[in-house]
Order: sequence, then structure tokens, then C-alpha cells
Amino acid sequence: MLLLGIDLGTSFIKVSVLDAQTGKRIVSAQYPETESEIISQQKGWAEQDPELWWQNTKKAILKANASGQYDPKDIAAIGIAYQMHGLVVVDKGQKVLRNSIIWCDSRAVEIGNEAFQSLEPKGFLRSHLNSPGNFTASKLSWVKNNEPELYERVHKFMLPGDFLCMCLTKQINSNPSSISEGILWDFEKDALSDTLLDYYGIDRSLVPEVQAIFSNYGSIDKGVAAELGLSEKAIVSYKAGDQPNNALSLGVIDAGEVAATAGTSGVIYAVADHLIFDKQSRVNSFAHVNHSKDQSNIGVLLCINGTGIQNSWIKKLTAQGLDYDQINQKAAEVAIGSEGIVVLPFGNGAERMLNNKTVNGHIENLDFVRHDASHIWRAVQEGIAHSFRYGLDIIKENEIHPTVIKAGYANMFLSPVFQQSFAGVTNVPVELYENDGSVGAALGAGIGAQLYKDKKEAFSGLKKIKTIEPQHKDIYNDLYSNWKESLLQKL
Repeated sequence: MLLLGIDLGTSFIKVSVLDAQTGKRIVSAQYPETESEIISQQKGWAEQDPELWWQNTKKAILKANASGQYDPKDIAAIGIAYQMHGLVVVDKGQKVLRNSIIWCDSRAVEIGNEAFQSLEPKGFLRSHLNSPGNFTASKLSWVKNNEPELYERVHKFMLPGDFLCMCLTKQINSNPSSISEGILWDFEKDALSDTLLDYYGIDRSLVPEVQAIFSNYGSIDKGVAAELGLSEKAIVSYKAGDQPNNALSLGVIDAGEVAATAGTSGVIYAVADHLIFDKQSRVNSFAHVNHSKDQSNIGVLLCINGTGIQNSWIKKLTAQGLDYDQINQKAAEVAIGSEGIVVLPFGNGAERMLNNKTVNGHIENLDFVRHDASHIWRAVQEGIAHSFRYGLDIIKENEIHPTVIKAGYANMFLSPVFQQSFAGVTNVPVELYENDGSVGAALGAGIGAQLYKDKKEAFSGLKKIKTIEPQHKDIYNDLYSNWKESLLQKL
């Protein structure tokens, strides 16, 4: 019996097929090979075509199938991890009506701010754990206000993972973890938020059916099964945003455990066993994958929009012909501190942890005689690590004090410079594991299909690669103080 995990990222789709009994990966594939485009028709806008997500998902699955290492009809359950907070709208025929407004789009910031000013006196933070911000509900409100004719045709709105599930099963549904990403879950009532729906004038009929996080979301559609070689008996049994899914895949389940990622965006994700929120709403609290009515398990998420995308941007501009390994090797030859260069990696929209301000990206203190590209490459990675420290300090304000941070050995955590900078400036050991989102989604599917007795059994084979202990703490602390002073001047 096999499991299929799908990870819908901003840059590409990755799929993995696992043996359910052993938990071992049989094959992985991704599509496209190059990073997918983010469409930005106006400043602060960020969109992608959901139909392209679906086409790329099918190509990734067929690419995995072509390995010949398994029979696709043996896949019993499918799990989906996805880029969080996006908005997809479809009509009654399940046709996509517009591009998805994705996670780093800032157009709905003011809509969310106005809603919060009106609703917070009624205790909105206490019940929803977040301000509406520029999350999914606010994005839908933007469509309602600015594209009224299109809005009239909307049958359902969805998160990106719900959309992929619809493509596979032709059924439209969601769960409390996903709905809470849109700030549409009232945790005190453990139900959809009448408060925000009513404020924005959104009819409840537009909300997908809400199911348990681990459950049967539907069997594979006959035509899709034929096209992809899958069994019609296979089910989608798990859906979660990429960060809750990443935490699950690292075994971050219980209160006090913390995970980090540094892909296109960067995240610190901590688990609490009670309803928790930041009074300034700089971090976000969502239902974790093991949240239930009987036991509150809340994922406290600190997001930095400009991490891997900053690294990718500087690579495109300054490192033609070099891969990331070569860049990392060159960066490692530069001394800690990059000889004075300071990088603020905030050029990817409004930053929640900066109170929804758009600071933009900055590279400071360049010396055309002393500095070359290697200095900039190191400074970018150090600047990103400093932004994680800034976010971790906010998490600590909310009474979460990690003694270790777990991360997948992937993306920026592949770089020794970033590993050392992250551990040094946060002063917290980092454990790196062999995992990725598609593997986590596959194992989540196994839990949803009740192939494992519990979540810990599903991830019992998690393999730790190494631990990065903090070093040069005094040096990194001084560098961080200088970096923070530069940031505060721009806030």
C-alpha cells in the first residue's frame, strides 16, 4: 500500500510516493524544474494561476509514475500541503474565475486593518487569535469590493490545497486548520466566524464544507484516475498549509516544540496547548493539525516574506552561471559580518511582524573597493538570519522559549553560512532532519486513512542529520544590534 504526498509551493509542485508500511520514500519528482512565476500587475500584488498549479501537479505525478518504481494503482491515500492564505474562487461548474491572490499579496491590508479597528473592541483577537490582516477573508472582500460582477459568479472560495483536492475529487471541502488561515474560525465557539462573515457581507454558502483535518475528503474522480493511472478507490485524506504540515513532518506536535523553514518565505512555527495570540497580531495563531474541540493545539506562526526569495533575487542579479552550492562556498570564505554590509530582506510585500508595514529590501554600506559579490551573498544570508532573530524575540514575548528548533535539511538550511548564522544569532541549537513537505503530506495521508495508530507512529522513522550548536554568540549579537538599529530607522 502506497501513499502520495503533494506539496503545492510558490516555486514548484513536489510529489513523493511512500511505502505506507515502512514510511520510506520510493520516489520524488517536481515540476517545473525552474521557479514558477509570480504575477504582479501592480505594486504589492502577487498572483498565480490555479489552473497552472493543477497542470504542474499532474505533470509531477506522471513524472514520478514514469520512474517505474511502483504501480500508481497501489496508491491508497493522498495528502496535500500547500502555500498558505491564498484565495481561489470558482463558479458552479468548478471553473476558476480569476488568478489566485497568494500569500504575499498586500492589496487587502487596509481592508483587514479597518475590519480589525471595528471588531477588536468586541474581543475579536480573543476569539479569532489574529486580526483579519490581508488573509483569505480580506482578499475575498477585496474581490467583492473591486470585482463585483466576477464576485456575483462565485460559487465557492477555497484555500490552494482545497482547490487541488477539488481537482482530484471534484468535491469542495476544507477543515478548521485551513479555514483558520483565512481568519474565519471562531475558536471560542469552535465554528465558522459569523462575526467576520457578517462584517464583510460574505454569504456562508460561499464557504466550503468543513471536515476534520484527517478525514476522507473524497475519492479520486474517474477521469482523473484514468489520466494519472491512479485507482478510483484512492482517497484524499489530509490537507494542511505548508507550515503546519512542515511542523508535523518534523514531529513538532506537542506544546513547546518549534519548527523553522526558510524557503521562499521564512517561518518559525511553535505549538501551544491553549488559545494564544499576540496583542499586536505580529505573529499568527492557527489551528494546528492535531487541534480538536477537546484539546486546543495552536500553531503560533511567525512569517517573514523575504527569505529564500531574497536569496534567489540576488542570485539572478549577481551569480549568473553559479548554482547555490557554489554561492554558499564563496560566501563561507567571507568573514562573519560581511565586512560591514547590512541587508534588510523585506522586499516581498507588507510584513506581518513589522505591523503590516512595507519596509522594502535594502543593501547598505557597500564599499566598491573592498566588497565583491561574495560579501553580498553572505550578507544576504546573515540579514535573513537576523530577521528570524527579530521574529523569535516576538515569539518569546508570547511566552514561548524554545530550547531547540527543528528544520528540514532543505532550501536555505542547506547552506553552512545560513545554518551557523541562524543558530549564532538566535542562540538556539538547530536540529536538521531529512524531510520535506511532500513526505509530510504523504504520511499525513496515512494518518487520515487510519493506516497508523497515531501521529507519533507515522513519523517514528524521522531521521536527524545533524545539530548546529550556537557559536560566536557575542559577535552575532553585536551584528544583530546594528542590523536592528538600521531596521528601526525605517519603521
